[in-house]
Amino acid sequence: MRQSQSCDACRARKVRCAKEIQDQKQPCKHCSTLGIPCTYDYRPKKRGPPNLYLRRLQQAQADGATSGVSTRSRDDDSANPPTPHLSQTLACSSQPSLTPSHPAQGQLVAAEPSMAAAMLLSNIPSQYSTTDTSSDPYHPVVPLSSQGAYSGSLPGDHSDGPLKAGYVTHHQHHLSSPVAFLPPNILPPLSYYCRPHRLEDIAPRDTILLIIALFFDFVYPLTPCVHKPSFMADLHAHREERDPLFFALVMSTVASTLVQVSRSYVPMERSTVRKLARTCFEASRHITVASYDPPSSTHVVIRYFDCCYHFCSGSDATQHATYGEAAHIAVTLRMHEEASYEGLDPIESEVRRRAFWLLFGADKSMAILLERPVCFRHEDCTVHFPREIDDEYITSNAYLPQPQGKTSIISGLNYISRIFALLGDILVRMRVDKHSPPHGQFATARLEEVRSLHAKILDTLVHVPEPLQLKRRMPAGYVPPEGMVGGRDSISTPDVGEYQFGTGFRQATLGEVKDFFYNPKASRANALNAFLVQQANLYVTQQLVRFVIEQYRDELTTIMRGSIDERQIMEDREAVASDLLDILHSIPIQSIATNGPSLVHKVRFVASTLLDAVGKASSAPASAARAHAYLLDFLSILSEIEKNYMLEDDPSGQSAR
Repeated sequence: MRQSQSCDACRARKVRCAKEIQDQKQPCKHCSTLGIPCTYDYRPKKRGPPNLYLRRLQQAQADGATSGVSTRSRDDDSANPPTPHLSQTLACSSQPSLTPSHPAQGQLVAAEPSMAAAMLLSNIPSQYSTTDTSSDPYHPVVPLSSQGAYSGSLPGDHSDGPLKAGYVTHHQHHLSSPVAFLPPNILPPLSYYCRPHRLEDIAPRDTILLIIALFFDFVYPLTPCVHKPSFMADLHAHREERDPLFFALVMSTVASTLVQVSRSYVPMERSTVRKLARTCFEASRHITVASYDPPSSTHVVIRYFDCCYHFCSGSDATQHATYGEAAHIAVTLRMHEEASYEGLDPIESEVRRRAFWLLFGADKSMAILLERPVCFRHEDCTVHFPREIDDEYITSNAYLPQPQGKTSIISGLNYISRIFALLGDILVRMRVDKHSPPHGQFATARLEEVRSLHAKILDTLVHVPEPLQLKRRMPAGYVPPEGMVGGRDSISTPDVGEYQFGTGFRQATLGEVKDFFYNPKASRANALNAFLVQQANLYVTQQLVRFVIEQYRDELTTIMRGSIDERQIMEDREAVASDLLDILHSIPIQSIATNGPSLVHKVRFVASTLLDAVGKASSAPASAARAHAYLLDFLSILSEIEKNYMLEDDPSGQSAR
């Protein structure tokens, strides 16, 4: 043990021990001056907890010397038999409950974790025979129970059993029984899950094909990030049984579709839809996390669909994390740089472009609605917009000409991308000016930039193709008379204005919404019209960006002049509210409803901010208050739409169809 260099007195006083020679027999100067003994009795203690293992060994040696270790060891062995292996314990503890020993495919065993572990252990290959996967949400050998079975009847569904899914759901993680954990060195590697699978492991194939058809009818117009002809050809050729990543793509497509289409289109109970969507997401997730290297555009598309699934499911934090994965994979593939597209075949090139601009738009939406930083700055992106050619005219070898006079469905994606690019420009300037507000000539220059962006956003949709042009029902800036706000004190004789803004309109619209979500025989014409659906997204987003730009323009004006004309602000706000109200009334409610919760969030952002501005204004015109009241009234209809996309059970206990 190291000898202390300071005497006990100097150490206690925390001063340097001063002595001429290193001789402990001679007192140091401080002790000599104070006339106290100069001692060196302190011994430093070893850091850390006491070595109990060494202490036990020493004690065992002492015991062995007195009574003999070997005799005691044999006695202990006879009194305490060796502990069986963990897998044997799990199997033995659950064996009485496993009847029959091999459950039929299509059943869900709602067992305790130890039972599920035993079942899994009996099916995993021999090199992983001791693995506990009771908490694994994706495992192809765990059968599904009849309790969570698919019970809806489908046309053409000749499956002989309930919904098939070989996965233990995440809800089983919360079972109260203790879970036995295995050492990580005997768990199966991620590559164990990345292997071919069959659609029938999840659900009857007819069910999967029905949901895929719903995707292309209702979801694809807003998110065209797969090539339909090649996707369907691979699906009919059972590519998922050879390519795990394609299986994951199908699963993510199904999961995102189930949370984005009207429930009347899916002949299942809401709880069954929720379970199937979760099962498909987890099946995809377990495969893709094991196949990141090398990354591909399919990974980006899968993660984008997963992001949509989490958004509609209300899992905000998971949605943001999933979007981050998609964005980083896209950057890794350099999808934001035009040079990276050289040498790619036409299908791969267009899928990448579409997926990137969908990510770009989602980035700007989250930045404005959630006050988040921008991930993709427009000036960093050199990639061109997708070609406005429909999928059937794109092959792996060439681009075929789009027929004359036929508007491509990709046109809507390109126009919405231009709007988001303008939004990105203003958001970047807003963030810079927030940290360092401009003054003097810099503020004047910035105000000119903002006014230029304002003019551009108003002109963005002037030259859209005819199918995307809005057919207005009212003249621009029209505000209904005072007597019809929300149907209160409405005039006794219903006219066009009363029907469009009063009680009659509200009742009729809510009836259409209910019919859209609950009546399988209701007309789908407006919901199937891809251009009407895109119109709602385009024009509402345009008003959102216009509103953000005008807000920032007013802030800059206030910085420069110290004050602003409050009445002018109210007139501008009234124009936004009136135009947005006109848009919502000019598009069929079924087309608006097909856009789902994302459109509702945009309208809610504008409506709530406008209403707050009217409440604070001391001289707001009555027409502005009426316009905002009507917009808020329409928002209640949109909230009804949003509620019907939720997959949670109805609190009233009514049928969840």
